[in-house]
Amino acid sequence: MLKEFKEFAMRGNVLDMAIGIVLGTAFGKIVASFVGDVLMPLVSKLVGGVDFTSRFVDMSGGDYATLALAEEAGAAVLKYGNFLQTIIDFLIIAFAIFLVVKAINSSKKSEEAAAPTTKDCPRCLNAIPLEATRCGFCTSDV
Repeated sequence: MLKEFKEFAMRGNVLDMAIGIVLGTAFGKIVASFVGDVLMPLVSKLVGGVDFTSRFVDMSGGDYATLALAEEAGAAVLKYGNFLQTIIDFLIIAFAIFLVVKAINSSKKSEEAAAPTTKDCPRCLNAIPLEATRCGFCTSDV
């Protein structure tokens, strides 16, 4: 059973998937950092200094100036700002992955070989057009 597991784990597809998951996780962290540390401060500046992650609705009836104070007091809060931030993160990550996959797919298309236009003569092995019925080199029927 151990041998079977080792064969399963070392198959190409499993290793490719594991590498993809690790790289995907790292890529997600990079994009999340880009969104949180670069993009959202710019968006915040454009909309008048609003920090989306600090937006909340107090569900307990209290009056708290900041999300940190509400959480410290143990109040029930609806953190819609964090939700908006997560949606923006997802959209940017999904778009970035779309661009990467699109680039990979376009490079694969260019790598694909064009359909052959010639075939080898069975007698002399010279390349002749696919439509040819007689070899131009040795004149044998093909």
